[in-house]
Amino acid sequence: MSIAVYIGVMALVTYLIRMLPFTFFRKQIKSRFIKSVLYYLPYAVLTAMTFPAIFYSTGKPIAASIGTAVALLLSYFDLPLIVVSVAASLAALFAGLMY
Repeated sequence: MSIAVYIGVMALVTYLIRMLPFTFFRKQIKSRFIKSVLYYLPYAVLTAMTFPAIFYSTGKPIAASIGTAVALLLSYFDLPLIVVSVAASLAALFAGLMY
């Protein structure tokens, strides 16, 4: 199949995913529970996609764990994102070289 068909199918699927909620939920959602679920859902999905990738990215789970611990610690102290990401990457790199 041509690449244009693949792009067309991906565009259709992406459009349907975005259009279906607007079609089914025409009224404003009043339930606090549903609103809170919809508010936190993107964060939960992002976390579910990110954490496995973190631990399998280096091939060494110990190095990935050290990098993750450094990132969590620095982000707890509200440091800028660039500082957290560089420090976590360097920690994972050095831990990977040591183990």
